[in-house]
Amino acid sequence: MLTENEINKLREASKKTRMNIVRMVHSAKSGHPGGSLSGADILNVLYAKCLNIPAEWDKSPDFEKRDRFILSKGHASPLLYSILAQYGFISEKELMSFRKFGSKLQGHPSKKLLNGVETSTGSLGQGLSIGCGVALGLKADSNPATVVVYTGDGELQEGSCWEAFMEAGHQKLDNLIAVIDRNRLQIDGCTENVMALDNLNDKIRAFNWNVIEINGHDYNQIYSAFMQAKKQTKPSAIIANTIKGKGVSFMENQAGWHGKAPNDEQLEQALKELEEEI
Repeated sequence: MLTENEINKLREASKKTRMNIVRMVHSAKSGHPGGSLSGADILNVLYAKCLNIPAEWDKSPDFEKRDRFILSKGHASPLLYSILAQYGFISEKELMSFRKFGSKLQGHPSKKLLNGVETSTGSLGQGLSIGCGVALGLKADSNPATVVVYTGDGELQEGSCWEAFMEAGHQKLDNLIAVIDRNRLQIDGCTENVMALDNLNDKIRAFNWNVIEINGHDYNQIYSAFMQAKKQTKPSAIIANTIKGKGVSFMENQAGWHGKAPNDEQLEQALKELEEEI
């Protein structure tokens, strides 16, 4: 369990992450705030408490033993960039260059441009397959690192995801953890109306995975789920129930804010609400 002091620090970190997300998308006048805001609590716990990833990146002597984090839902790049800045991978000054000409912070992450990006992503449904390959390679090299793939729930409608679930279960990839942002919304609306995913737990378990369902905004539940997943003898999926647009009242649970930038007035309101959030 996390201490009260640790939780308070994570709460402040998540607030900062969310404020940077809305600033970045506003500055670029484009981007994906909804599904970025929903994952701020999850990624702060992972990077602050769970993952072994050196901020100095390939300059670290333990670089090859690092845990691998793959952002499968690449459109949530504002979330990843904000996290990378907070934990020392990139400069915070770079954040406002997001999606601008010549910037390293492209709309979807590019591994060629930024430390901390394991693989370029953007085409949905690819991350879990990549994660399987990386996990298999690590096992072949007797490398103790863990592979964490962060996916959206909407992208699980891609058939390639289920091929990856099948492969990982068959290979007993206990070094692979999928974290699913289950906010139940995608660009076209509710996931259950577009193509139903429930009962997601049973479906993933049928592929010989360990499944843990949590509140994706509860720091203790996020941390405990990850620690539990690390002890399994097969791959684990953490289904994190979240609120799309979390922390900004007019964005919460609104599919319209999947990929839309706030105007000046909306930015001011969003930052005020986030600053006042307890």
